[in-house]
Amino acid sequence: MKHCLVVDDSAVIRKVARRILDELNFTTSEAENGFDALDQCRTSMPDAVLLDWNMPEMDGIAFLVALRKESGGQEPKVIFCTTENDVEHIARAISAGANEYIMKPFDREIIETKFQEVGLL
Repeated sequence: MKHCLVVDDSAVIRKVARRILDELNFTTSEAENGFDALDQCRTSMPDAVLLDWNMPEMDGIAFLVALRKESGGQEPKVIFCTTENDVEHIARAISAGANEYIMKPFDREIIETKFQEVGLL
């Protein structure tokens, strides 16, 4: 079973994502900021990361840059999941190492499609 780390400062978003990922047969873990997420990745690298952009302490871009420098940090498929929708933000995310980008609010169909596109399903 594949593992997805959901990184978002909103408990509601993490809960919704967990429910969808459970339906897609993923094990899930959660982090509310980039620091916590990085610690979890150092302990056990996930197959996928569903990543928010705007978070306290360490935002999504800073986390992604740090993740990609970790041993094994190139392996997880990282899907940004955010309200930031302008071309500049999307370009920054992709150049920092994101595999895909989805907008909030999201639903199962959107997550399933993006996970298929990056080879997770």
